[in-house]
Amino acid sequence: MKVLVSGASVGGPVLAHWLRRRGFEVTLVERAPRPRKGGQAVDLRGAALVVADRMDILEQVRAARTTMRGMSMVDGDGNEIMRSTEETISGGRLDSPDVEIARDDLTAIVAAVTDAPCRYGDSITALAQDDDGVDVTFDSGVRDRYDYVIGADGLHSNVRRLVFGPEERFLRHLGMYVSIYTADNFLGLDHWQLWHREGEAGFGLFSDREPAVMKVNMGFAAGPIAYDHRDVEQQKRLVQEHCSGLRWEAPKLLDAMWQADDFYFDAMAQVEMDRWSQGRVTLIGDAAHCPSPLSGQGTSLALVGAYVLAEELGQAPEGAFDRYERRMRPYVALNQALALENPGMAASPESVRRAADAITLD
Repeated sequence: MKVLVSGASVGGPVLAHWLRRRGFEVTLVERAPRPRKGGQAVDLRGAALVVADRMDILEQVRAARTTMRGMSMVDGDGNEIMRSTEETISGGRLDSPDVEIARDDLTAIVAAVTDAPCRYGDSITALAQDDDGVDVTFDSGVRDRYDYVIGADGLHSNVRRLVFGPEERFLRHLGMYVSIYTADNFLGLDHWQLWHREGEAGFGLFSDREPAVMKVNMGFAAGPIAYDHRDVEQQKRLVQEHCSGLRWEAPKLLDAMWQADDFYFDAMAQVEMDRWSQGRVTLIGDAAHCPSPLSGQGTSLALVGAYVLAEELGQAPEGAFDRYERRMRPYVALNQALALENPGMAASPESVRRAADAITLD
């Protein structure tokens, strides 16, 4: 059976890996011309670690994990007001069995074990399905037919838009926006996080394995804002506008933003859908049920969803999408709730553990 997977970040390649092991012919398509750079550190917890272990990449993932020694919070003049060497805002307790890893490192590890061909620099422009398959038209002009099409293409999913309708129907904004980019480590951070919030804006700074650079996480609270999620210059102007009132080193951080070539920006939002599937098309990961970065569980949901869907399709394609949804929905619901437990702050360790362990893999 031929399967087309849209999206080559994490969930898509993981799905392709497991489907090919079950005898499916899989092709990935990715709008970006090459593997995407940038992004924040992501967390693997609970069942996601089981998936990584079964892919024989868990040891690589653990070897590439972040090595933070702790974190500080500072006031508007840069004075330290809080310090911890036991936990960080982004990764939780440092002695946890969970793994925090840079997104770039995880995507590289996953890509190395996924041998499905990928059509970079292309995207789907039309889908027409019948009882026997799906006719796909690509932006490049190529047309092909597949037995199944799966959207693993993120919060602003193209597959979801083509099959289910405009994203406005499914996005639940959480009133925050975040940007992430790389800057010179002019503060000399050493395996350390530094956080500051002032009014409706703030930033987090991280330096880990590359001492010359640090990741900047700069964000602000605001109601829904209309912006083009592909217009980087417009997004940088939004960050400048909303964060220019921050003091201390904020001006330097904003100057570095304009020079960054790995800038990422998006709303803190969740995706809520009554169904993730229609006919021979289904969605996984953020495209189906984004919990927002505030949950810390988006990547784990993508890995687990990819594994469960491949398992169900491999067992019997008929009814596979329904079985996939029944297994995943309780797990998704608990993980989406993490972002709402204490908006703007980390959820309680008890809630995180309960959500991470809310699914059992056969």
